[in-house]
Amino acid sequence: MYAKRISSLPPYLFAEIDERKKRAKKRGGDIIDLGVGDPDLPTPQHIVEAVCHAAKDPSNHRYPSYEGMFAFREAVAAWYKQRKQVSLDAEDEVLTLIGSKEGIAHSAFAFLDHGDLALVPDPAYPVYKNAAVLANGIPHSVPLTEENEFKPDLESIDREVARKAKIMFLNYPNNPTAAAVDKSFFKEVVDFAHDHDVIVLHDNPYSELTFDGYEAPSFLAVDGAKDVGIEFNSLSKTYNMTGWRVGFAIGNSEILKGLRLMKTNVDSGTFQAVQIAGITALTGSQECVKRNVETYKERRDILVAGLSSVGIEVKKPKATFYLWTKVPQDFSSSLQFSMFLLERAGVVVTPGIGFGEEGKEFVRFSLCVSAERINEVCERINLITDLHQYNNK
Repeated sequence: MYAKRISSLPPYLFAEIDERKKRAKKRGGDIIDLGVGDPDLPTPQHIVEAVCHAAKDPSNHRYPSYEGMFAFREAVAAWYKQRKQVSLDAEDEVLTLIGSKEGIAHSAFAFLDHGDLALVPDPAYPVYKNAAVLANGIPHSVPLTEENEFKPDLESIDREVARKAKIMFLNYPNNPTAAAVDKSFFKEVVDFAHDHDVIVLHDNPYSELTFDGYEAPSFLAVDGAKDVGIEFNSLSKTYNMTGWRVGFAIGNSEILKGLRLMKTNVDSGTFQAVQIAGITALTGSQECVKRNVETYKERRDILVAGLSSVGIEVKKPKATFYLWTKVPQDFSSSLQFSMFLLERAGVVVTPGIGFGEEGKEFVRFSLCVSAERINEVCERINLITDLHQYNNK
C-alpha cells in the first residue's frame, strides 16, 4: 500500500537501534546508550527563560513568517561574521529552518528531478541518501576512506558522473567519522563545483564542538563558495537544543530561494518563541558552549584511553562528540561487534554499516553520557574483551 519511494527506503538506523534497546531493557540489566548523538546536557538556563517569556506573548502564537524572523536571521548573520568570518545579507542569504535535518531533506526535493544524480558521501548521515531517494533522484556514493582521512577523493569521481550530478552533500566536522578539514579542502570542493556545475550542500552542525586548538571553518569562508552552495547549521548540538527544532541555511541567495519555495508548500515556519530563544543563544554569552566543549573533551579522553587499553583501534578526534573506531579483528562486521557489546556489556553503539557500505568495518561511539558512565563503559568492555579473548584461545 506504500508508495514505491517509501518502500525503497531502508529501516531508519536510529529507529532500529531503539528497538534493540527496548528488547535488551525488557530482559533486564543496565543499558548505557552510546548510540544516538543527542546531548545529555540541558539547554542553558538563559535560553530556557527566553522561550518561557516569549511563549507568554500572544503575538508569538500566530503563524510565523516562512523565511523566519528577521531578528533571528540578523543574529545568525552576526554570529557567522564573528565566529566564521563569513559576511551574510540577513535578508537574502539566511533562511530559518525547523532544525537543519528538515532543510537538508527538503533541499533534495528543491533541486532533484526524477533521475538526477546526487553525490552522497559514504559513510554519512542517512538523511542525505534517503532524501535523494524520496525525491526520486539517484544517490551516487562517494567513498570516505581511512586512507584519505575520510575525505572524498574528488579527482576519482568519474567525469561522466560529475557532469550529470546536480547536488553534492558534504559534512565537516563529519558524522560519523569525526573527521575534520581545513579551508584548502573546501577550496578543492569549490573548484569541483564550478567545473561541473554542482550545487554544494554543506551540513555543519558540529562547527563549535572542536578540541585541542582546532577551529572548524565554514565552507562559505572560501572564495567562490557562495557562488556554488549553501551551508546548514543548527542550534541543536552547540546549545543542547535538539528537541527545540531550530536551525538555518545560509549562502547563495538563489539556492535559498529554491529551498524556501519548497518549504512554503510543506510547512508553516518555526515557532517564533523558539526563534527568540535562538536569538538569545546566538547573541548571549558563549560560556555555555565552552563548558560543553570541556565536558565532551573530558569524555573523549576517558573513552579513547579505555578503548585503546583493550586494543580497540581509535584516533582522538579534533571535533564532534563521536569516536569512529575499527572493529576488532575477532569480529566479522560492525553489526556483529555492536550486538556483542549490547548483549554482553549492555553498551549501545552504532554499527558503521548503518551509515553506508564504507562503514562496515567501524562502529561509532557517542559521548552523550556522563564521564562516570563512560568510565563504566570502559570497565565493562575491558571485562568482556578479556573473556572474549580467553574463550577464543
